[in-house]
Amino acid sequence: MKIASFNVNGVKGRMPRLLEWLEETRPDVACLQEIKTGDATFPIAPIEAAGYRAVWHGQRSHHGVAVLARGAAPREIRRGLPGDDADGQARWLETDVAGIRVVSLYLPNGNPTGSPNFEYKLRWFDRLVAYAQQLLADGVPTVLAGDFNVVPTNADIYNWWLWRFDAVLQAPTRERYERLLAQGWVDATRRLHPTERIYTFWVNADAHRRNAGFRMDFLLLDPRLATRLKATGVDAEHRGREKPSDHAPVWIELA
Repeated sequence: MKIASFNVNGVKGRMPRLLEWLEETRPDVACLQEIKTGDATFPIAPIEAAGYRAVWHGQRSHHGVAVLARGAAPREIRRGLPGDDADGQARWLETDVAGIRVVSLYLPNGNPTGSPNFEYKLRWFDRLVAYAQQLLADGVPTVLAGDFNVVPTNADIYNWWLWRFDAVLQAPTRERYERLLAQGWVDATRRLHPTERIYTFWVNADAHRRNAGFRMDFLLLDPRLATRLKATGVDAEHRGREKPSDHAPVWIELA
């Protein structure tokens, strides 16, 4: 089973790239972030024509997440991260796909540091840490897939010094990510490639040509699911195509 995560940075504008990627790589499940469209305007027709069923949690012009699956349709379990009923941003979609709980999430960016944006990011991350512990306790095989907007270590970015003031590198951001791993969640990329320079985001085309990137897109597996991990990778070449997203898809294969 192949599960992927892809921040598309606007599903309508990136539809040619999304369909191209789906055709070439054929993931069984694809979690999308930053779809940037409302529920009523999500472009389901071309996705279904490509052989995928989908559920989505949209928001006009901002954020938004979706889960696509080949074969059986994903079943929605929850939209919206628990812990703040007043939070109207579309950043969390929890589904069931073939007995696996698949979550597509888009964590807040948080820039600039010291602003309300950064405080919201940390509150959202705290809610994620709290709910992730509950998910582990449920005993259901689970993958948290998405753009976490955190660079976990200086080895996950081409030049940390240039970005030392960015929200994705701040100590409180990294500390919350470490709390997730301490619960038992497994970073699939680092499980199989513990020391390689691997990136999933490049700020522009020149940065991609130089491979001056960040690693911010992850698939975190609960310990039971981690025993089934066979392979993982990043489809970095897709970042270099015409009118691409600034992120590249990351994927895992499960036995």
